[in-house]
Amino acid sequence: MASTLVPTTDVLPDVLPTDRLNQRGMAVRGLRDELRKISNVRNVGTVIGALLQSFGVVVLAGYLNTWWSYLAALVLMARGHVCLNILGHEAAHRLLFSNQRANDFAGRWLLGYPSFQAMLGYRRSHFAHHRDEMGPEEPDINLYAGYPIAADSWKRKLKRDATGQSALKNFKGLAGAVKDRRPEAVQIAVVQALMFGVSIAVIRPLMYVVWVLAWSTLWRVSNRLRSIAEHGGLIRSKDRRLTTHVIRQGPLARFWMVPYNTGWHLAHHVDMGVPWRNLPALHRELVSSGWVIEELEWRTYREFWRAASSGQGAIERDGRVEGSNSMLNF
Repeated sequence: MASTLVPTTDVLPDVLPTDRLNQRGMAVRGLRDELRKISNVRNVGTVIGALLQSFGVVVLAGYLNTWWSYLAALVLMARGHVCLNILGHEAAHRLLFSNQRANDFAGRWLLGYPSFQAMLGYRRSHFAHHRDEMGPEEPDINLYAGYPIAADSWKRKLKRDATGQSALKNFKGLAGAVKDRRPEAVQIAVVQALMFGVSIAVIRPLMYVVWVLAWSTLWRVSNRLRSIAEHGGLIRSKDRRLTTHVIRQGPLARFWMVPYNTGWHLAHHVDMGVPWRNLPALHRELVSSGWVIEELEWRTYREFWRAASSGQGAIERDGRVEGSNSMLNF
């Protein structure tokens, strides 16, 4: 039975700094400037692709208007919401477009608000996560702490996600924030009302039902699985190998759960100013330096999840929204 998910000292070589990386693993000036370049034109295509994989899927289902098209859209929207939220995360880091007005417009109105992501509020809390993972101001501590947990606790958490119970807490929070007239909550509500109104106008209300249902169930499961694989069961440390997992990604994981290079999460935490396209290059630098070795990596996500759910006596946190990864932060 796994008792800890924290790497042991024998897989944490003390090899930094090098001529290419500083003591924290960040690239030195010159290489760092190259890695931090934002691909504006290519990212326009990326955003359009994400919109087609989300809005386009639901519109096509409405056009076909059959039971199987809505069912297929429900399944595919598990990836659709992943794409919107991950690119919204990129915009929260100000890395989607170098023009900040364009970055924030796309991050809020095209990516975030349609997928219940309060990008500006999320940006504030998420930067606290990057400043000091697992520290006293960690917004996601309730999500990451306590692993490995017992298998029955793991199953209950996933069941709450899959059945919409976790999402219901978020919707109650959104309703309360709208009642309090918090700006981003109101803006999200306006966007959602507009989307619902369009579905009614074209006599395809099931399009909006599929959109919300996929976010409330399949995406919630995917979001938990990814989030725990990023930081679950780790500790506060200046060495980010002790705060962020390294997990090898297969094609299915990259398609469904960690598109846009999200799986290279240690590289993202080493330097959060590196755009998503360049994270694999930074990861290769970390490996080449000897700072990340094969023994540090989990071979698959499935292997990690088995270890994460092999504990005993885990503390349940029923009744609490676990962390800010829901991105409904006002």
